[in-house]
Amino acid sequence: MKSRRRSLGKSPQTPAATGSEMYHCSDCGKSFTESHHLKDHERIHTGEKPYDCSKCGKSFTIQSHLQRHQCIHTGEKPYHCGQCEKSFTCQSNLQRHERIHTGEKPHHCGQCGKSFTQLCDLQRHQRIHTGEKPYHCGQCGKSFTRQSHLQQHERIHTGEKPYYCGQCEKSFTQLCDLQRHQRIHTGEKPYHCGQCGKSFTRQSALQRHEHIHTGQKPYYCGQCEKSFTCQSALQRHELIHTGEKPYHCGQCEKSFTQLCDLQRHQRIHTGEKPYHCGQCGKSFICQSHRQQHERTHTGEKPYYCGQCGKSFTQLCTLQQHERIHTGEKPYYCEQCGKSFTGQSTLQRHQRIHTGEKPYHCGQCGKSFTHQSNLQRHERIHTGEKLYHCGQCEKSFTCQHNLQQHERIHTGQKPYYCGQCEKSFACQSTLQQHERIHTGQKPYHCGQCGKSFTRQSHLKRHERIHTGEKPYHCSQCGKCFRDQRALHGHQQSHTGQNPYLCRQCGRRYTNSSSLMTHKCSNIKPSDLAM
Repeated sequence: MKSRRRSLGKSPQTPAATGSEMYHCSDCGKSFTESHHLKDHERIHTGEKPYDCSKCGKSFTIQSHLQRHQCIHTGEKPYHCGQCEKSFTCQSNLQRHERIHTGEKPHHCGQCGKSFTQLCDLQRHQRIHTGEKPYHCGQCGKSFTRQSHLQQHERIHTGEKPYYCGQCEKSFTQLCDLQRHQRIHTGEKPYHCGQCGKSFTRQSALQRHEHIHTGQKPYYCGQCEKSFTCQSALQRHELIHTGEKPYHCGQCEKSFTQLCDLQRHQRIHTGEKPYHCGQCGKSFICQSHRQQHERTHTGEKPYYCGQCGKSFTQLCTLQQHERIHTGEKPYYCEQCGKSFTGQSTLQRHQRIHTGEKPYHCGQCGKSFTHQSNLQRHERIHTGEKLYHCGQCEKSFTCQHNLQQHERIHTGQKPYYCGQCEKSFACQSTLQQHERIHTGQKPYHCGQCGKSFTRQSHLKRHERIHTGEKPYHCSQCGKCFRDQRALHGHQQSHTGQNPYLCRQCGRRYTNSSSLMTHKCSNIKPSDLAM
């Protein structure tokens, strides 16, 4: 069908259908009460976009979309909220915002009874029940449940980022991403939980949080019937089955399953850390890392395990923990077939095969396979110990070490060996133990080919080749290859002798001195026996 360009003058009024008269789409059968609504809808199928922006040349299917778009260029926000005086570019956005104040949800789902603030949200929700995906990409044929997802997807092909931040000039593919970004500058958290009063920068984060209180998991995977609290988690899970990674890094060509993962990865190249902690000013590359960090100040652990009642600071940590109970390991390494409970663990494992070390220390230039190791390493330079034990006030450089230490007080050993049923206080000790049964030595020295059961043993060994001695004695400046040797040395300054020989009662500052002493006192008659 040949498209006709219309002038941007007032459109002629079409009388509403009377009685039971309806206007039907010949392509998909959808019905409308007014003929001009049908015409607007038909452009989804034809691809016709007769309304052009005179500033940037962008085209739109309906005039109201053009008018809303033009507000980006003019900065005009003619619709004002009477409660908080916030302004909006279009009336529908104002009405949606006003329902935050009123709590009104006038649109109800006939299938499950769920209520929504907007009709478009209801229609989008109903596609979960019907499976309908009416919006198709002209370049690759991929289908989407809503037009905004199609437009967002199309920008992968075009690279377009039409939304600019006035404060830092950063650009975004979507308006909602710009608005969310602007809250970094303003600190605004307009979405409040009615149960606990917690505030959020975006509605999706509030909805996800509310599921903690309700336990609701409305999003189901069609392949394995696993359920999720939010649609993004379902979409992320579905990529496990498809293996699709549609987002590519222009610098290193690495691919990702989600756009947010690509954006987070790109900050490794740029060094950008846009998320700042309000308490200590520390900066982070992504919001989730800042939220996780903030819980070190508040002590909050909002995610609870239904089986053992254990609580966690992050949802992903809870999900990974729950797999201890279920035994599920959904992430597989294509190189060696090993399976893992979490995607991050798989990615960390894959670096054993690739040798990739993308995280670099700004002080000494040392590289690491994952960010947590870099952060832990950086504390060697700073001496920072963020994590404190509530029982004995001992401090640690990382949360994992604190959790491991706390089990000394509780006696908890949640990790069990499937072969001999021996239990351990931490997962790494279990993995190390399991290698007794398998004989596996997955960590190889690139210089001499020697293999090790643990990565820490490999690192210690590699320092023989490099001559590196990163552990310094604060009293005399002497340097050591590993932390244990430093601790042993420091006891020579304090006079502490914790290692006791049970045969003669002599004490030593370190275990190696005790072993040397024991070997020197072995009699030939003892060896003969």
